[in-house]
Amino acid sequence: MNPTIYKQIHEIIRLIPSGKVATYGQIAEIVGGCNARMVGYAASSVPLNSDIPWQRVINYKGGISQRKSVSDVLLQQKLLEAEGIKFDKSGRTDLEYYLWEVE
Repeated sequence: MNPTIYKQIHEIIRLIPSGKVATYGQIAEIVGGCNARMVGYAASSVPLNSDIPWQRVINYKGGISQRKSVSDVLLQQKLLEAEGIKFDKSGRTDLEYYLWEVE
């Protein structure tokens, strides 16, 4: 674990607005010096009750990646749906519509 990279990743995650999502790879590209897997580890290290919107980070297919438990996956989808993000029957969202456009 690299605390400096994790802190940078968490700061980028904080920038994702409600109603939008970012992919692990997208965040890795913004941060630099890390990869999508490291972003996944950093996102999964965020406590569920944190003010870091960890739920807004999803995979490149528009789906929710497995966290520590199935209930965490369900919670993530529920939190995103509460922000207005819709999922299809296969559990994927439309990245063309919901993907965060970094300015």
